[in-house]
Amino acid sequence: MRTTNPVDVVIVNYNGGELLLQAVEAVLASTRAVRLLVVDNASADDSIGCLKARFPEVEVLQNTRNLGFAAAANQGLAAGQADYLLLLNPDCLLQPDTLGKMLKVLKDHPETGMAGCRILNPDGSEQRGCRRELPTLGSGAGKALGRQKAMDLHLQPLPDGPLHVQAVSGAFMLIRRQALADVGLLDEGYFMHCEDLDWCRRFLDAGWKILFVPHVEVTHYQGHCSRAVPVRVLWHKHRGMLRYYRKFLAPRAGILRTAVVVPAIYGRFLILAVRDGLRGLIRQS
Repeated sequence: MRTTNPVDVVIVNYNGGELLLQAVEAVLASTRAVRLLVVDNASADDSIGCLKARFPEVEVLQNTRNLGFAAAANQGLAAGQADYLLLLNPDCLLQPDTLGKMLKVLKDHPETGMAGCRILNPDGSEQRGCRRELPTLGSGAGKALGRQKAMDLHLQPLPDGPLHVQAVSGAFMLIRRQALADVGLLDEGYFMHCEDLDWCRRFLDAGWKILFVPHVEVTHYQGHCSRAVPVRVLWHKHRGMLRYYRKFLAPRAGILRTAVVVPAIYGRFLILAVRDGLRGLIRQS
């Protein structure tokens, strides 16, 4: 039985293909009333044409060029009117009761401005990043230098109940509109990657809590929309790392540390780009 007061669900699409249709179908099957807006970043596949044919009730905003994830997400978030908004990836599949369970948790935790759930890989394992810490001077520099993989908590024991964390995954972010009004939209200086960490940092700085809800699970086919341009995605990921570092960490890092970290980020990109390129050549041979 659907309830009133719909949740605004925003999906940013870029060549989502069949997974976009599955994600939309799962959202529309929710036991909570939803208003779904798909913002398309000039996809070259037929995902939007198929979407309009199969789900004509879904609102679609089509950009004439790829604006990046943050800018497109902001278009959808700004168009919403509900008390709660869900920012959802086009390759992330909800369960019918996902929103109902999450909203109950948010109502029980009024100090929470953002909540994420347990995100699973297709094989059922917990995905990195759905509960994590924000980068610090130490961990951020370590990651840039290749000495630390991430600030993820997915290998720690699963908590018995909702747990306050520093950050959740951008694949599934349930936002309280009151908090959004305090914090503001995503930073459009990020094209893709790290804008979610930036947003989490700003939520905490504004006094709002971030909650990880372990008993609610969704499945995320991570990277589906970016497989065709891996080097470009890798570049934007490192560009995002650099922007986050300069915004939040560099002011306290000092000139000498920044002189090491910034080239390390560029160097990490070059190493990974060459590695991935060689792997591609090997697969083709």
